[in-house]
Amino acid sequence: MDKKLEDAPVRKRESTGRLAFLVAAGILLSRIVGLVRLRVFSHYFGLRSDAADAFNAAFRIPNFLQNLFGEGVLSASFIPVYARLLAEGDEEQAGQVAGAVGATLALAVTVLCLAGVLATPWLIDLIAPGFSGSKRDLTISLVRILFPGAGLLVFSAWCLGILNSHRKLFLSYAAPVMWSAAMIATLVIFGARTTLSQLAVTLAWGSVAGSALQFGIQLPVVLKLASHLRLRLDLDSEHVRVVIRNFVPVFISRGVVQISAYVDALLASLLPTGAVTGLINAQLIYVLPVSLFGMSVSAAELPVMSSATGSAEEIQGALRGRIDSGLRHIAFFIVPSAAAFLAFGDLIAGALLQTGRFTHADAQYVWGILAGSSVGLLASTMGRLYSSAYYALHDTRTPLRFAVLRVALTTVLGYICAKPLPLWIGIDPRWGVAGLTASAGIAGWVEFALLRRGMHRKLGAGVSVSGFVAKLWMAAALAVVVGSAGRWTPFASHPIYGAIATLAPFSVVYLLIGAMIAPEGRRLVMRLLRR
Repeated sequence: MDKKLEDAPVRKRESTGRLAFLVAAGILLSRIVGLVRLRVFSHYFGLRSDAADAFNAAFRIPNFLQNLFGEGVLSASFIPVYARLLAEGDEEQAGQVAGAVGATLALAVTVLCLAGVLATPWLIDLIAPGFSGSKRDLTISLVRILFPGAGLLVFSAWCLGILNSHRKLFLSYAAPVMWSAAMIATLVIFGARTTLSQLAVTLAWGSVAGSALQFGIQLPVVLKLASHLRLRLDLDSEHVRVVIRNFVPVFISRGVVQISAYVDALLASLLPTGAVTGLINAQLIYVLPVSLFGMSVSAAELPVMSSATGSAEEIQGALRGRIDSGLRHIAFFIVPSAAAFLAFGDLIAGALLQTGRFTHADAQYVWGILAGSSVGLLASTMGRLYSSAYYALHDTRTPLRFAVLRVALTTVLGYICAKPLPLWIGIDPRWGVAGLTASAGIAGWVEFALLRRGMHRKLGAGVSVSGFVAKLWMAAALAVVVGSAGRWTPFASHPIYGAIATLAPFSVVYLLIGAMIAPEGRRLVMRLLRR
């Protein structure tokens, strides 16, 4: 390892199965409500409306602030320090660190929100240069409304860091339900009463109210758990300085990743109307398995890995075991997810979104974007676990270097696949957005390979999972063949029934084969049978 570790009694190995389940349950609940929100949004706005493009583009700017200061950054920099203090029994010092981090965030986010509101017109020119006239004016108005809500979501992420360190994972990941519920209520109440432009403005205010609810539902539990919490700036504390030192590389890394997302949005804004909203819709579906099976394992492992004590060799062995087990768990669920996106993406998009102004042709368009996203689905989820291991070792700079390389590749490949390539091969330019997601997947595999090689140098090589993953792909391919028969059933024309007719047999066949080739599958099937 790069850093000398003090010898200490080894703590009893803590199983993260229950913790990962709590994270997954919270994420599943929030994602289900989020998909309901997306379906209601699609019902009222459709795919090819200026108001839909304006709202989705506008939300990216304050969302940039949330992602920079939010869950990923705080988890990587704050949780390793805070969780270690709790493991050592120093709750008073842990509370002081949490309070200092919260006060520092309050100051930084307030300044950035004010600056963002003032600089909104210039920000629009950067992320959506293809917008003009009333579409651009609407986007500016929406961004200025949404910025305060993004600031509240940053504090929600601060709550998540504290709750996760205390192993209270369900609430922190289920809290976004409040945000989605507020937006759904806004759409239902005002959707049929106003124009699309005015509805977009009202929905932005509903988003701000939802952000306040998401933060507010976590705060009482945080105050109860962190009894020594005091909000005050304290940059003299060595622990706070460690958090800040860890924060800067992760902040830059997240900024680099967000730049990549904004490059995608920028290129999509130059494509025909519907490209921006299509990209957003596909991403919301695509991140569901990433969140459920990648984030749940990674988020559950981070505080546990950060709390590990013992000799250097003992910690290395413990981390290798957790990484190997986590990779198998992630692959077991992500491989069929990628296969389903490739084979049944139109049915998935139709079942979730096809209503009102959102048509079957729109669902097929989202399918193409989902198919591109599936290229890097496995790499991005397994890469999260490796990043968590780096953060647990207080190494935030290595993931940053690899993230910069990935973004550079994504930018170059994204431009080629989105703009010149469709013209070269003679397809509709609007399909260039699928090239954006595919190029990001290729770059994701490069980043994953680098993360894995670097971690092997730190800890030693673990057990290879490539053979296991190959078996899972064979199982998924057989399940696709069986599930495809559902496309010819009498009720397959209905988007929801068609999805059930294909995905149900697909899932059953994959689980049965998975139970024969993987202990993860056997455990899952046994749990389902017991219920």
